[in-house]
Amino acid sequence: MKKINALAVIGTRPEAIKMAPVVRALRATGRFDVHILFTGQHKGLLHQAASDFGLVADADLDVMRPDQALAALTSRLLDGIDSVMAGRAFDVVLAQGDTTTVLASAMASFYRRIPFAHVEAGLRTESIDSPFPEEANRRLAGALASIHYAPTRGALANLLREGVPADRIVVTGNTGIDALLDASRRSPELPVPVSSVDRLVLVTLHRRESLGAPLRGVLGAIREAIVGVPRARVVWPVHPNPHVREAAAEVLSGVAGVELVEPQGYLPFVALMQRADVIVTDSGGVQEEAPTFGAPILVVRETTERPEGVDAGLAELVGTDPVRIARRLGTLLATSVRRTQTVNPYGDGRASIRIADSLIQLLGTRPALHVTVPNGNTTPVLKVA
Repeated sequence: MKKINALAVIGTRPEAIKMAPVVRALRATGRFDVHILFTGQHKGLLHQAASDFGLVADADLDVMRPDQALAALTSRLLDGIDSVMAGRAFDVVLAQGDTTTVLASAMASFYRRIPFAHVEAGLRTESIDSPFPEEANRRLAGALASIHYAPTRGALANLLREGVPADRIVVTGNTGIDALLDASRRSPELPVPVSSVDRLVLVTLHRRESLGAPLRGVLGAIREAIVGVPRARVVWPVHPNPHVREAAAEVLSGVAGVELVEPQGYLPFVALMQRADVIVTDSGGVQEEAPTFGAPILVVRETTERPEGVDAGLAELVGTDPVRIARRLGTLLATSVRRTQTVNPYGDGRASIRIADSLIQLLGTRPALHVTVPNGNTTPVLKVA
């Protein structure tokens, strides 16, 4: 039986984490020949995460440039991805999420008339510039996708509301939870020593729309909140973006109880999430992962495309107002109790298997440009809490 030629395009650290279980599931079927393309949109962080999951690229575009403009990045990505597609007859292209890599993958696939499978499809904030440019990226990629792998029923509802045919959508759960459960079973070690009596605040901040005064305000709020809290510890693996690093050094460097550390591999970062008493983040992936471990989550954004955690009372949108952040963080440090058992609303660890099974049904024979999901998949196959 002829194998299905699949191209998995991966550009950033979160994409490597969330695509690794998909690649593994496709290969485990014996039905796919999976070609992996790294774009290098996040160069160092991408390779760090790929190493954690044993992902090896067949090609690497290495597009990362300092302070790269979005238009130039998109152009380089589109040209590079297309050149890889030109060298081989692919039956399907897969990419995950909402980065510029994903948008360029969808465009290149459309131009080459290759079906594009969008993993983690249907996330929306309803504000096209929040987050920027991710909300626009995922909407545009969705318009070009042949099959939409929605992580939740909320994402399914978004796609249906936008007119995507139901027979092109499969609800799978989020592949990031597949990766998370795999990593947590390895008993990862903490990258920094933390006492059992420490109150640990894990911070991840990097969103483009928060750079400048909003980010500095958030950091000032964190600094204010931990003053006077016995055994308060802040650990922030600082993103390599120079604007983020400048703000970190300006506001938090030298503050007692604050540790600014280098970006962590996925396994030690999972260990930090497991140990954290409070998590302060603007990361979409962390919003999905952290509920598994029970720590309260403060989402430092005005909107979120992942409302399931907020609706379940596992996360709270606090925006970037320093007064509100300082008050809520201080209260949680003083009073919060970790949940001992949490149902993660984003997935059950089997999303990648569902994707592989779906693609076998779709691509058992060479597909046309606009593939149709078999009738058996028109009903979402995952019940999400």
